[in-house]
Amino acid sequence: MKKKNINSIHFLLGLIVPLLMLSSGCKKDFLEKPPTDAIVDANFYQTDEQVLAASSLLYSKVWFDYNDKASYNLGDFRAGTAFSAYNDRGNVLFNTTDITPENGAAWRSFFIVVGQSNLAINNINKYASPSVSPEIKKIAIAEARFMRAVAYRYLTMNWGDVPIIENNLELLNDTTIHKNTAKSVWRFITREMRAVANDLPATAIQTGRITKWSAEGMLARFYLSRAGVEAVGGARNQVFLDSAKYFAQRVITNSGRSLLKNYSDLFLYPYDNNAESLFELQWVALSGDPGYGVGNSTPSYLNYSADISVEGWGGDKGATWWMLSQYEGITAFGDTMLKGRTLDQRLKATYMLPGASYPEITQKLNGVNQKLVFPYTAGDVNFASIKKYVVGKSEDLKFIVEAQRYPNNTYMLRLAEMYLIYAEATLGNNASTADATALDYFNKVHTRAGLPTRTDPLTLDDILKERFIEFAMEGQGWYDLVSLHYYNPDKAYSILNSQDRGIYNIAPDVFPNPTSWTFKKTVWATTERKIVANSGNFLLPIPAQEKSQAPNLAKPAVDYP
Repeated sequence: MKKKNINSIHFLLGLIVPLLMLSSGCKKDFLEKPPTDAIVDANFYQTDEQVLAASSLLYSKVWFDYNDKASYNLGDFRAGTAFSAYNDRGNVLFNTTDITPENGAAWRSFFIVVGQSNLAINNINKYASPSVSPEIKKIAIAEARFMRAVAYRYLTMNWGDVPIIENNLELLNDTTIHKNTAKSVWRFITREMRAVANDLPATAIQTGRITKWSAEGMLARFYLSRAGVEAVGGARNQVFLDSAKYFAQRVITNSGRSLLKNYSDLFLYPYDNNAESLFELQWVALSGDPGYGVGNSTPSYLNYSADISVEGWGGDKGATWWMLSQYEGITAFGDTMLKGRTLDQRLKATYMLPGASYPEITQKLNGVNQKLVFPYTAGDVNFASIKKYVVGKSEDLKFIVEAQRYPNNTYMLRLAEMYLIYAEATLGNNASTADATALDYFNKVHTRAGLPTRTDPLTLDDILKERFIEFAMEGQGWYDLVSLHYYNPDKAYSILNSQDRGIYNIAPDVFPNPTSWTFKKTVWATTERKIVANSGNFLLPIPAQEKSQAPNLAKPAVDYP
């Protein structure tokens, strides 16, 4: 198999990145034996297995730079569902610039997904042997189109107008490409995803691969946002709201997916490709250099300490004050104190409070291994550290884990979102809804968390709050705010500008196994608690390096056909 060595990662130069050979001993069966590079000759695509191996690369490495740190920096730090007290402050304080590292990493990763998807489509069409079954060829191309559409959804929601590229090979020497309008990007990705839904199988051909229901779930998500993109006078487009509701219902009814009984089980390893999942990034834990880029690096940045894993760089990361205040039972006392407990099981599964126990994770304390009890550090600063995607040590996972090479997958779409999309699409442009099905679907998510059944009508605030809590630390909060911003920017600014993102102290009533906590704002930390979000800083600026290499990105956008 020939390899073409092209080092550039700039999307206008083809987005060609070296992709590593994965061991045939990996736990992800469909990730076995992929090509060693994105550019291959006609000798490769000779069998169904080789074609599927080529498309399997689109489930992992191409997303690495996004998943690494950009996912939570943009999706949670900018949204206010989490913060870093001392690092990544530009994103926490809503001052993301054109040289902020995560801004460039996300842009680069999404266009790498686009480029590699385009190359996969081109290569399969050009090189696939007649011996490759038409069905496998159709599925592999549909997988590539799916990934490209998902990447463009992230691109337009973060940067607005972006260039649509369907064939990178035609653009190898072209630096004159223009941006396309956000509306035309949404038209393009909706059209693509509808085609993909017709070409993907109803049942995954291999564990972890996307299906027709993955695509229809994305269509529900796309149409809900697009209803705001096409809003008139602040009223969302009813046709698109109806479409979001239609596709959400189809996935709920026909996919065979079901909510896990316990919310915490969503993040107890091995949770990969479970009954609730509709699309996951597929990571494998390989040792040494071959393992970098195909393993999940995010836990390294979220682990609060090396006491609970190979490495821990997340000691200053945790829930914001605002996020903690969203949980039922955590009550405000004036402006500087929160107090109480919550029945909401999602708090413990998402953030760690002092005294909470996690028997699935081993902690090394004073040189002795024990089951984790999240420590209580007396003083005026400590944090509700991150729990989601934190899965423990090698002894917890039952095999050797190296730094930045974790095996646990990243959720990209799960069934719970379909229930909440249905509820929001039913609410539509009304102030509230008492629709029985919408309430039932909302309650499936709400009561799964241990909370009582809601019987009163639902409002948009109710649904947004449920989404913030349900998907905190899954990189979703920011995109919920962008969807809101499309049709009601003032409400999006109001939510962001009301948030307190400053440091605090948590004290348990007893330790360990507390029954309640007291949260107090750190008295000397009175600055950098609030942000100012407005029309001038809401969307991300195009990274400086991209603008310098493609000056046409500064020109007005044009519609895409």
